[in-house]
Amino acid sequence: MSLSEEQNASTVRRPHIEPGRLFIDGEWREADAKGRRDVIDPSTGQVLTTVAEADAADLDAAVAAARKAFDESGWAQLPGRERARILNRVGDIIRRRADELVATESANVGKPVSLCRVVDVATAAEEYEYCAALAQTIEGSTRQIPIPSHAYTRREPLGVVGAITPFNFPLILSSSKIAPALAAGNTVVHKPAEDTPLSALLMAEILAEAGVPNGVLNVVTGSGTAVGEALLRHPGIDKVAFTGSTKIGRHAAAVAGEALKPVTMELGGNAAHIVFEDADLEKAIGAAIKGFVFNTGQFCMGGPRLLVHSSLYEAVVGALAGAVPGVPVGDPFDPATVIGPMAGERHLAKVEEYVRIAKEEGGRIVAGGERLGLDGGYYYKPTVIADLGNDSRAVQEEIFGPVLTVQSFETEDEAVAMANSTPYGLASGLQTSDLARAHRVAAKLQAGIVWVNDWAMLDPAIPFGGVKQSGFGREYGPEALEAYTKVKSVVISLA
Repeated sequence: MSLSEEQNASTVRRPHIEPGRLFIDGEWREADAKGRRDVIDPSTGQVLTTVAEADAADLDAAVAAARKAFDESGWAQLPGRERARILNRVGDIIRRRADELVATESANVGKPVSLCRVVDVATAAEEYEYCAALAQTIEGSTRQIPIPSHAYTRREPLGVVGAITPFNFPLILSSSKIAPALAAGNTVVHKPAEDTPLSALLMAEILAEAGVPNGVLNVVTGSGTAVGEALLRHPGIDKVAFTGSTKIGRHAAAVAGEALKPVTMELGGNAAHIVFEDADLEKAIGAAIKGFVFNTGQFCMGGPRLLVHSSLYEAVVGALAGAVPGVPVGDPFDPATVIGPMAGERHLAKVEEYVRIAKEEGGRIVAGGERLGLDGGYYYKPTVIADLGNDSRAVQEEIFGPVLTVQSFETEDEAVAMANSTPYGLASGLQTSDLARAHRVAAKLQAGIVWVNDWAMLDPAIPFGGVKQSGFGREYGPEALEAYTKVKSVVISLA
């Protein structure tokens, strides 16, 4: 991060956030049931604000507004170049209002302000700008067939998209759905995570300011069991875009499948990070630390499983034991902080449980392994656990916190087998100085994205998504736009 960025980060202050309302058909309104939900600041455990609890009537109103906007506002019929102008304005406003977004996301999720600015907010702006460019490239093709005819294809929007997003990257993971959906001409009903809905409400304001017509984006806040379930089952929703746990994703896909709705599912992950004997050790250790502490480990594409060649194993474990306790943990509004709090008490309790299980399974705690008492917040020390077997639950299951397990291997084939041994396949990575090995191993790893000699290299142009129980479909890249369109064939007789 540059000096100017660090100075900018230090100017961000904790926000005063007004109680949230629903955003339906271009208007702010209270939930029909008049219910409220507390939103907690994870760095203090105190109530930050409240948001409206939507009910079935509110969701019906949001879907009706989205349907009317799709049918009547002209958004779908607007030339892609015109939609692009509006989406580019969204990117401009995100950059102009970056301090607001940084403060809101950091207070709601516990993200360090320095990282939130250069990762979350910057990525959201870039996603809208990238999709603005894609909006101008939607096209069909002519087909030469033996029938005397003029045959061509059209790419058309799907209709009303139901977007359901998780707690860990609210701004990024909502942008990765809303931006391509709007670029393709769809309208959206967004249900953000019940714990971290605040940036979704701020983004609704930003999109309206940019000129997105009324009803094209609607935001309904509330619980997954009530609002989320109703959204999945609503007959007015034409496509579901979901990011969340594999367990809930499996249910969401089944519900959508009952109505034969297309879905994009970006689900859990438990990535392996392989360090071969020819790796640059200093860079490998730096990438390994980044891979498991980024976003306090609440990162589905994080690298919580480190596989190290036996010749380097003790050296790597020792280096991690020395370096990890020095990674700054603390107040997310302190620009020096790298690791903030967990997003909620239940997430913290889950990490504690897995560390307890790892100890019972024979794991050696070489760093961390306990809560950090700080300001009443949900902090956990970054933790490194060595010597676990590959069948350990702490290895095979997704912990979703700042915990790294370290295992050794002897051969390349063994490393690949261990990396592929979990039910997940979202991300994977390796450290090597052998170019042939990099290509060879990348081809064998069962993952939607593979990183070589670094971790979390992401860009809106690079598609990401999972295989196996990490889901299906892709976000980002031109592949995302394909997921929000359907192909129609037109054949005109020339006989």
